[in-house]
Amino acid sequence: KYLPIIHTNCIEHLDFEYLIVFPVIVRVDSPSSCQSDNCRDQIELVGCSSSLLANDLMSNRQQHKRPNVHLNQDPSTSETDGSSYTELYPSPQSYVDRLQAEDGPLKVEDGNMYLPPVVESVSSFKPSRYQSSLMPKENKPLEVGILRRVKELLAELDPRSAAKHITKADCMVARILDVTPEVQKRMGVSSGMELLTLPHGQQLRLDLLERFQTMATMFAVDVLGCTGTNEERAGLLHKIIQIAAELKSTMGNMFGFAAVMRALELPQVARLEQTWMTLRQRHTEGAILYEKTLRPFMKSLNEGRESCPLSNTTFPHVLPLLSLLEKSMAGGEGTEPWDMVEVGVDVVMFHLGAARTFAQLGGIYCSNAENKLQGFQEQAEVLELFLTDFQMRLLWWSRGAEEKQALRYAKFDQVLTALSNKLEPPVRTH
Repeated sequence: KYLPIIHTNCIEHLDFEYLIVFPVIVRVDSPSSCQSDNCRDQIELVGCSSSLLANDLMSNRQQHKRPNVHLNQDPSTSETDGSSYTELYPSPQSYVDRLQAEDGPLKVEDGNMYLPPVVESVSSFKPSRYQSSLMPKENKPLEVGILRRVKELLAELDPRSAAKHITKADCMVARILDVTPEVQKRMGVSSGMELLTLPHGQQLRLDLLERFQTMATMFAVDVLGCTGTNEERAGLLHKIIQIAAELKSTMGNMFGFAAVMRALELPQVARLEQTWMTLRQRHTEGAILYEKTLRPFMKSLNEGRESCPLSNTTFPHVLPLLSLLEKSMAGGEGTEPWDMVEVGVDVVMFHLGAARTFAQLGGIYCSNAENKLQGFQEQAEVLELFLTDFQMRLLWWSRGAEEKQALRYAKFDQVLTALSNKLEPPVRTH
């Protein structure tokens, strides 16, 4: 009743790769005789002559193709004596050919063979070529007119809308949203979340680090560039805290959340004691939210003691992974929790393990982002504020944006320090 095909010696000229057990594939003239040692002599293949089967198989072998075996079981052929017939015949299609026929054959113009992924070596950001309605073709760093317009747009923007604009821009840079088949083919994977874990994803990692630093610097400039009263700066701080809360809870964008939190935690912003005191007095709920919820959560994320629910996450917390894989390009070296001896190994292992999860769940992050942004109509000028090309032009002007990252960051750190000291001069100790 059963003929196990274990290796190529079972049936002459038939080549198999796996152990296959075909039920009822032979005719047994005398079923009771299967208990004897001569059972094999009474087995006869049906459906085609042995010579025809051999010729067909040899012809396929000469063409370097392995035949795919199909079973044709016909209940009508069952006999009263219990014997059954099943046709065993070779197919001209290989297993791969059959799968392609079922799933739809690949077109020749789409590429019928595997192509290696493209190793990108140039940033996706092109600030010198960026055309903006908010700035001229050639602008100066921190140009007053542009900063004033940015301040006006942010003042008119509610925190949730700002969080949605940031999330859309973040997900496009990270290749979570709007990833075309052509881009997927070049990447060799379907999502940027998987690409950033691979060796040929280095440029994407560098671009995300660039975006993180630039976004944090942009928000810091918004605070430090506010030369009005402490109440005005405290109000701006309160709004930025609300944006961070929306990114965390409503949008599930941990990348954008980390960038905004980095801006608030920069030494040049954190040292503004009078501004923070005014925040606690005028916007108590915002100060409590920042001190009791957002900061502890950010610390737990970095130390691997906290994670986000998958159903609500559009962009996971990849910053520690980026900093670990591209340490030389990450800002603030020696300040991250994994640099501390007592927690270093555990934290590193946690984030490396999380990277495997990120790579597997790119499709879920994409679906979550699409659901969060469903029906969202972005404002062109507002979206520009959160584009990395625009921010690089505003901070370093069209030519300075092309300089090396380390040099740009070092220079601008001095600018931020000067702005901070101007707002609240440091206390001199005698």
